[in-house]
Amino acid sequence: MSEADRILERALVGMRLRPEEGLRLFEEAPLASLAEAADQMTQRLHPHRYRTYHIDRNINYTNICISGCQFCAFSRRPGQAGGWLIDRDSLFEKIEETVALGGEQILLQGGLHPDLPLSWYEELLREIRGQFPEINIHGFSPPEIFHLAQISHLPIREVLLRLKEAGLGSLPGGGAEILVDRVRRKISPCKVSTEGWLEVCRTWHQLGGRGSATMMFGHVETLADRIEHLERLRRLQDETGGFTAFIPWTFQPGNTALQHLPKTGTYDYLRTLAISRLYLDNFPNIQASWVTQGLKIAQMALRFGANDLGSLMIEENVVAAAGTRFRVSLEQIKAAIRGAGFVPMRRNVFYEWLDTPDGGYA
Repeated sequence: MSEADRILERALVGMRLRPEEGLRLFEEAPLASLAEAADQMTQRLHPHRYRTYHIDRNINYTNICISGCQFCAFSRRPGQAGGWLIDRDSLFEKIEETVALGGEQILLQGGLHPDLPLSWYEELLREIRGQFPEINIHGFSPPEIFHLAQISHLPIREVLLRLKEAGLGSLPGGGAEILVDRVRRKISPCKVSTEGWLEVCRTWHQLGGRGSATMMFGHVETLADRIEHLERLRRLQDETGGFTAFIPWTFQPGNTALQHLPKTGTYDYLRTLAISRLYLDNFPNIQASWVTQGLKIAQMALRFGANDLGSLMIEENVVAAAGTRFRVSLEQIKAAIRGAGFVPMRRNVFYEWLDTPDGGYA
């Protein structure tokens, strides 16, 4: 038996992977062995037949940003042609369309706008909550929160308290990229540090909030950096228990300053997904990324450690700006789940089931 096989066996009997063991799996474990182990762990955590999906809309309120990330094809610098800030009528029209399509949430994110005060965000949240009380606002990634604290000269806790009071329902895990400062200095030198990102999430969790965590990989990071990212997330989850899900996705190089880098393929995506499932033993959910991989690969991911196909995503602009434009219908998402041998179940952002299942039984 190889050392990689022994590591997988220990993981499946509940022994937590150490960083050096996670790296060993990246370097040596066969893809089929990783898939089998990750699938077993997923079925242990989710022994029912359901695999979930969500209906929401990703609404970007601005593309004006001072971060200057090397991997972004979406943002515009202040004063640059093509910069915009959404108007309220357009925003509310998008939310109305989302509700009409069965959505109960919006994902509200934008750039690090230098001129919008905290009061602008509070007013925005109150207006949304006033007109659409049934909608959960999954909004403002940790870098946006950290930026707001800086320009407002307020503690992170106070910023989050004010946004929560105004209507913020949950915190998306965007802007994590790779939680290793050496990597962050190369690809996003003006964005929040690793500790800053984690502190925003920690504070939100301490306030009773829940949210997701992400990893964007396949650029300048090493395999050891990916493991360090997972380790940092696992430690914070041990501390707070506030993460609902982990969403790994691959860097899309098109139209970015890093477009010379090769695009990460299916093999690396599925390998990373499976190791993430095994390493993040305290994360209840792992989400597949059809937005970057396409629906067929996302369907395969349901046998590589994922238990969720993510959102129908009525609108998505950031990944699309890099040239990746996968689109799927609700029926296609359900068919993909069935094709993987499971029963589709609609959920909300907190992974609470919302529907009677489409056939089958728990």
